[in-house]
Amino acid sequence: MELAYIPSPSRGVLYLGPVPLRGYAFCIIIGVFVAVWLGNKRWVARGGRTGTVADIAVWAVPFGLVGGRLYHVITDYELYFSEGRDWVDAFKVWEGGLGIWGAIALGAVGAWIGCRRRGIPLPAYADAIAPGIVLAQAIGRWGNWFNQELYGKESTLPWALHITSSADGRVPGYYQPTFLYESLWCVGVAFLVIWADRRFRLGHGRAFALYVAAYCVGRFWIEYLRVDDAHHILGLRLNDWTALIVFLLAVAYIVISSKKRPGREEIVEPGAADDDGDGDGTDGATADVEGGAKPGEAAAEKPGKADLTKAAGAAEPAKPGTTAKPGTAESGAAKPGTAKPGTAESGAAKSGTAETAGVESAKPGTAGAESAAKN
Repeated sequence: MELAYIPSPSRGVLYLGPVPLRGYAFCIIIGVFVAVWLGNKRWVARGGRTGTVADIAVWAVPFGLVGGRLYHVITDYELYFSEGRDWVDAFKVWEGGLGIWGAIALGAVGAWIGCRRRGIPLPAYADAIAPGIVLAQAIGRWGNWFNQELYGKESTLPWALHITSSADGRVPGYYQPTFLYESLWCVGVAFLVIWADRRFRLGHGRAFALYVAAYCVGRFWIEYLRVDDAHHILGLRLNDWTALIVFLLAVAYIVISSKKRPGREEIVEPGAADDDGDGDGTDGATADVEGGAKPGEAAAEKPGKADLTKAAGAAEPAKPGTTAKPGTAESGAAKPGTAKPGTAESGAAKSGTAETAGVESAKPGTAGAESAAKN
């Protein structure tokens, strides 16, 4: 008897009246929500709109579920179509049996449809949701724990999984918890993709390809530990061959894509940048108002203090025998508001309106216009 082990749940379904609440289904649903939540945060950070990831997921998730189930049924057809089996069981997704390879492949088709409808490049979308997808896988693997399935070889390790069910050919005992190994591996892959994406600014589908390649490495050795029935080719399980081939394809994509399309997309969603920029910019009139000018007046047209002084000093000197009156040009400084329009006594060119500068400018053709500093 093992003193330490991971217990299996006594049952994988609870009933709320006539409604069954299955642990496997809950793990899948929670995983989808996590994938959409994290994917949305990453998509917005890359310049996309909030809600776009969820809108495309409406297409991707159903396609992914169908693809995952098709892959499982095709590769394990004897479970549903051999003698003594009921083919209707092939539709009972809640009882387990989703192949990740089919889920990703057909899910990508659904995502492509959603992206095409919104004018979004599929590789950019895939990069944003890659860590979320692998986290969804990590959560979904706990559904196998509820169903007491997909465990490994017999084990005496303190973290061995205790299988208690004898249904469908199971033999109660202590086994390698391959569901746990894959769940932890997927969490590690998610952090790897997030780190690499920030460090190397992965784009054009390379973050997604990194996720695929890293997942395949873990799936290869974890698959080798499993003892459930599977097709073998040259001594290796079918999923081992699948992991090996997909790994090579993912690595090839990273290498080729890096050479042909280096860097990251500048625009991931058409029009998103314009939506974010609405109301942020200030036009010239607004800037003038904030700077003290009235709307419609150019800030560059304001005469400065130096211009006023220069204009006042250059005014026509007083005639001999006369006394300069205060407030006139002869005094060297005109009083605000006393100069008459059309005279040289203001000593400053008009800028916009007379009220803005406090003095009125000389009209073109007068001596004041000739002596005033040009702005």
